[in-house]
Amino acid sequence: MATLVLGAIGSAIGGSFGGAILGFSGAAIGGFIGSTVGSVVDSWIVGSMMPNQRIEGARLESLRVTSSSEGAAIPRIFGRMRVGGNLIWATDFTETQKTESQGGGKGGGGGVTTTTYLYSASFAVALCEGPITGIGRIWADGKPMDMTGVTMRAYFGTETQTPDPLIVAKVGADNTPAYRGLAYVVFDTLPLENFGNRIPQLTFEVFSPLADADTAEGLTRAVTMIPASGEFAYATEVVLTTVGATTNVFGSVSGGTTKAENSNAVAGSADFVESLDRMEALAPAVESVSLVVSWFGDDLRCGSATVKPKVEVPIRASKPEWRVGNLTRSSYGLVSTVDSKPAFGGTPSDASVVQAIQELSARGKRVTFYPFVMMDVPAGNTLPNPYSNNAATVGQPVYPWRGRITCSPAAGFTGTVDKTGAAATQVAAFFGNASPAQFSVSGTTVTYTGPGSEWGYRRMILHYAKLCAAVGGVDAFLIGSELRGLTQIRSGASTYPAVAALQTLAADVSAILGPSVKVGYAADWSEYFGHQPGDGTNDVFFHLDPLWADANVDFVGIDNYMPISDWRDGFNHLDAAIWPSIYDKGYLQSNIAGGEGFDWFYASDADRSSQIRTPITDGAGKPWVFRYKDLRSWWQNQHYNRPGGVESGSPTAWVPQSKPFRFTELGCPAVDRGTNQPNVFVDPKSSESFYPYFSRGYRDDAIQRAYLEAVLDFWNQTANNPTSGVYGGQMVTTSEAAVWAWDARPYPFYPELTDVWSDSANWTLGHWLTGRLGAVSLAALVRKLAIRAGFPSNRIDVSDLYGAVEGFAIAALETPRNSISVLARHFGFDGFETDGNVRFVMRGRVPSATLTPDDMIASDDAKGESFELTRQQVTDLPLALKWATVRSDEDYDSVMVEARRITVDSARTSSESFPVAVPPEESERRCRRALFEAWVGIEGIAFALPPSRMALDPTDVILFDHDGRQAEFRLQQVADEATRRIDAIRQDRFAYDLPPGKPRPTSLIAPANFGPAEVEIMDLPQLKDTIPAYQPYIAGNSSPWPGSLAVVRSPTLDGFTLQTTINRRATMGRLVNPLYAGPTSRFDLGNEILIDVGYGTLASVTDDLLFGGANAFALESSPGSWEILQAGVVELVSSKRYRLKRLLRGQKGTEHRMGNPTAAGARIVALDLSVYPIPIADADVGIPFNWRIGPSPKPITDDSYIAEAFTPGAEGLRPFSPDVFLQPYRRSRSTGDFLIEWVRRDRALVADNWDDGEPPMSEASEAYDVEILSGAMAVLRTLTSTTPSVLYTGAMQTADFGSLLTIGSTLNVRIFQKSARLGRGAGITKTLFF
Repeated sequence: MATLVLGAIGSAIGGSFGGAILGFSGAAIGGFIGSTVGSVVDSWIVGSMMPNQRIEGARLESLRVTSSSEGAAIPRIFGRMRVGGNLIWATDFTETQKTESQGGGKGGGGGVTTTTYLYSASFAVALCEGPITGIGRIWADGKPMDMTGVTMRAYFGTETQTPDPLIVAKVGADNTPAYRGLAYVVFDTLPLENFGNRIPQLTFEVFSPLADADTAEGLTRAVTMIPASGEFAYATEVVLTTVGATTNVFGSVSGGTTKAENSNAVAGSADFVESLDRMEALAPAVESVSLVVSWFGDDLRCGSATVKPKVEVPIRASKPEWRVGNLTRSSYGLVSTVDSKPAFGGTPSDASVVQAIQELSARGKRVTFYPFVMMDVPAGNTLPNPYSNNAATVGQPVYPWRGRITCSPAAGFTGTVDKTGAAATQVAAFFGNASPAQFSVSGTTVTYTGPGSEWGYRRMILHYAKLCAAVGGVDAFLIGSELRGLTQIRSGASTYPAVAALQTLAADVSAILGPSVKVGYAADWSEYFGHQPGDGTNDVFFHLDPLWADANVDFVGIDNYMPISDWRDGFNHLDAAIWPSIYDKGYLQSNIAGGEGFDWFYASDADRSSQIRTPITDGAGKPWVFRYKDLRSWWQNQHYNRPGGVESGSPTAWVPQSKPFRFTELGCPAVDRGTNQPNVFVDPKSSESFYPYFSRGYRDDAIQRAYLEAVLDFWNQTANNPTSGVYGGQMVTTSEAAVWAWDARPYPFYPELTDVWSDSANWTLGHWLTGRLGAVSLAALVRKLAIRAGFPSNRIDVSDLYGAVEGFAIAALETPRNSISVLARHFGFDGFETDGNVRFVMRGRVPSATLTPDDMIASDDAKGESFELTRQQVTDLPLALKWATVRSDEDYDSVMVEARRITVDSARTSSESFPVAVPPEESERRCRRALFEAWVGIEGIAFALPPSRMALDPTDVILFDHDGRQAEFRLQQVADEATRRIDAIRQDRFAYDLPPGKPRPTSLIAPANFGPAEVEIMDLPQLKDTIPAYQPYIAGNSSPWPGSLAVVRSPTLDGFTLQTTINRRATMGRLVNPLYAGPTSRFDLGNEILIDVGYGTLASVTDDLLFGGANAFALESSPGSWEILQAGVVELVSSKRYRLKRLLRGQKGTEHRMGNPTAAGARIVALDLSVYPIPIADADVGIPFNWRIGPSPKPITDDSYIAEAFTPGAEGLRPFSPDVFLQPYRRSRSTGDFLIEWVRRDRALVADNWDDGEPPMSEASEAYDVEILSGAMAVLRTLTSTTPSVLYTGAMQTADFGSLLTIGSTLNVRIFQKSARLGRGAGITKTLFF
């Protein structure tokens, strides 16, 4: 009999409505569950079973504010998280005065002095409890902080850290704590002008993984470093490229946009360095790195393929220049394109490879060099396909795996050359004839001196062997990887020419690198153990044994991607009947030396679909010959070839236990059911793109973590990894198990910057560790919190927890129980006490027992009924559930996800906040699970069992079979009295197998990296009355614009002092066509100027504005010589190209600076507010100075500063030339003495007006030189005058020309106004007519 109780679920399961989360108690929604009798667990766990528990973590906003509060809680950070911190020490502000003087001195008028007050401060900010492993990005007032020039010391909170020296200097050693156990930073004299002269709100990215021995972080000791391609991906110095720069007619290069090829995370820092910093912080156990470097193959036919470096673009103005060997990019081909973008990055430059090896070595990492062949076979190719009869099919697979390089036609196809001499010829062509003697080395430049047409495989391998030797060596070197289709080619019945070629190559490489470097080959997991062609011959050959046994090969390399699961949809397949989940460690480990490839195999795709498993046997007692997973048997036994299926009488060259296995690659994609087929990857452009067997195609980081923790832990166990009796080491060198892959492009910028990297989309479902390793294992985190609460570690069982949290923060005073409850709610797990231990298990487990009413006994509470069903009112359940978390995939901004029921009677919406960093799509999955749980849990059951059912524990799942209906219930509470009283809640396993939400776009942007600015220092006439006439002018532009440019100078090469700051971008450009001389003092309507500008906009102006000085430009007609002109009409021709018309030429006395013509390419600068005077002193005129101009935030040693040598010439103090000559023929005169007359001009700006009267006199005194010129313009004599006229006497005329000047004569004269300081000004040449 049964009782159905509606709306009574709260009392039935020990919960109470009205709580903070969904209105349920902690027990109802994911707290701790346990037995109420015989408990020996401490009160912190018992207390968690109490009803009305509030599960509430620190508020998200509390993580992002820098404060200064005495007694504030010290946050605890796990994984990676952004925190604000607490100001714990500071000095008074330091005030600095900067005084600039302008004006004064001769000809300059009055002076102007400007005093600016600058402030700085030193202070310390406590971040969180230590120890941490690193600090990543820093934000100031919400924006990424440029740390250039900032002195910051970080203390990671160790127990051995020493006091900060600055604090010691300020307050004394006796008053300075070391703050051990506290992670903090000290800013030393931080300039505050960019923050409003205050200490900014600072937040910090903190790294604090839990690298326990059973976590992926603690187990991963070696990684491969990719992307393998990318011209400067491995450079440790920032490589700048300028796009759109031009060279003017005088040979000066400037303009364009500066782009950093390899600095996309932190300004001024190379991506590779940032990635290594993060690797050391997030994967602290890594001690070995395999550096993967690619050349490109272009054909699957080994006899036709070449292997060579390639580049992304034909021209790239990079500093330093890209080179492989001694050849530049013009010597190599381009990678193919997909959607008009390069399909791959180019081959890394040799210089970047050298830098990477040096950097890794300097950090104490062992380096394995891994040459890699990428297949650049694009779509639409017309290459004969070797995998077709007679190789007659046109078109090879697109971007295939290198393991498909083979003979043509391939084995198994009509016309194959396999097992013939032609196969050996094709293999020889692939390897080529390069020899070590054909390479010369100078420093770290390797030059190939052999034939230029030689692009065989040997050239690549020997090139890098020489390069590694030149840089000082590496720890290991691979001569190749996964060339399965090549190594299985036969030139006879049992002759493998590629294997012999690899042996020769190993000998050459070993000779180059020496005995201290381990040399090996990385075989595919389906290749290493032997060749079983399956062609009906029954042949079995250990074809690689000659290579494995070779004295020049030190290990058996395996790229290990063997499957370790066979999970399907639903819960009725074979494995689900035994194991609770695909993530179960025991399940995965049972398939490492078992399952598919060991115990059984699928004979066909149909068998795989139906799970018809065929046992592996050979009928001869040696099934290991066919078991690719049976490493132990392969390693410890002699090998006998079986030609035609008959075992040979003598073994191969392999000596049992003679060499260790090394997993040269190991990994699993972060895709649903990735462990079913770890070797596949998703890359839409490639013909090799596949999802794992039975995968639903969505992201699953947890399966990658489960794979790593299962596989690496398995091989760490001595029982699974025996010791060799030959060399004394373990069978598998686990310290060199290189997990694929860590990326040199730092997360989250890769993959979020999709406009920078074309393969970004592949990261989501790929094998990448970046962005995943460094998260906190849920099991390790729960164990850590339980231990922190005082629980003995040997009484905590977290083996049934899986998954990870990218970041978790405890920012308030709360018990570990509360923290675990927050995690339990978020992830969906329970904790309970059993046998004096506390055990944590994920929900969604397999039913461990089936119960019927006959198994139950009536209890007093149930009034004689055997069970009681309860059902909650639906109006008490939420319509929607909203969760606030922190995004782990950008800047740790808060994000809200929502799960919602569509058609229900409830109208309630519940909201929760979790201090966890997680991808939004994963947060949405968990939120949907919680809502699903709540609605499934509408049903509960209470019953009693006899004491004989002691095996059932809380959290166990039972299958209740009643009246033809089966339903799963999860045990919530078990009370042992006379009977076992049990409360259970309904479960649906599908709630724990939901897909993630849709990924959300990110808002990350690459940092600005500043290159050399385009700068013009111009000696010009005085432009404003307020600017001293002797001061030169400067204009600058840079793309990207750094905010301001600092202008510093020194008479030597050090001791530079700031002169001024350029705060506005100038409009600067180039002439497109030549400009010829034109009239002055009136409009030049015959010339038009066509210019290209890099920045700014131009527009026409009225004549009134034009005459007032608008639309003025400085045009460089010759080096350092500038004509000033104006344009009344401006037309936009195209983007950044303008036509200037209605010109006024030679303005401000620069008519003598006109070119005739001024050549195309000459520089032009708009004379507006973006042109700054350089505030030099009068005494600086004529003194040569060295100038440096660059981004203000950067030090002058930065590469972004340009160097200029410039001597101020005080062009503004030079007198203008005279004008308006009085012609002799216009007045009557007598032959003889002749008065040459002109009109004086003055350089003072006030002189340029229409008032009557004489112009002002800017010179100390009026003086002129008048040159009398011959018809050939030679100087015959020079006259001087102190008035605007001079007498040319008859005697002078006769002496100069032999006779007096009469009617019809002409006279050429040149007149200069003189300055007492600078001498002659600009001259004017005129012809006088008589």
